[in-house]
Amino acid sequence: MQSSILVGVNGPAVWVRVEGKGNFLNSGNLKEFAQEMVNRGYREFIFDLEHCAMMDSTFMGTMAAVALRLKELGQGHLHVVHCGERSLQLLSGLGLDQIFDIHSNGAAAPDCQKMKEGAHDGDEGEKKERAETMLEAHEALCEAAPENLSRFKDVLDYLKQDLQQTTARK
Repeated sequence: MQSSILVGVNGPAVWVRVEGKGNFLNSGNLKEFAQEMVNRGYREFIFDLEHCAMMDSTFMGTMAAVALRLKELGQGHLHVVHCGERSLQLLSGLGLDQIFDIHSNGAAAPDCQKMKEGAHDGDEGEKKERAETMLEAHEALCEAAPENLSRFKDVLDYLKQDLQQTTARK
């Protein structure tokens, strides 16, 4: 299945439309984009999941990191629109319904541009960056809902160990 992340701005809101899969391959680019938009002063993020086939924990953790950053700044929200039953189960199962505004319907996204393509199996630098994004995403899931720590303890340990080995090889 072809996956892409489409992004656009409509007034004060940043729109992110997930086409296909939201996963660890496109989470790094999403993280960079969201950080840049927050740095530019945007505080409202709308994730449109109408055409989202699935999300993995790294992608949901990246979304959580955006919401937590907005909370830290004391302004803004992360909204999820066109959230189907399966996506709602995934988000709720990780306690993210507590930090996101989730709606089954919503306005249509504005014209959106395709975000640059996700990382490929590349050099050590890309692999390290991907591992860092995955670690940050899972840490955000645990910060958003402390009960997630028991779910992701092994993942966190593995990612930390993998990063240490990658750094040691350099």
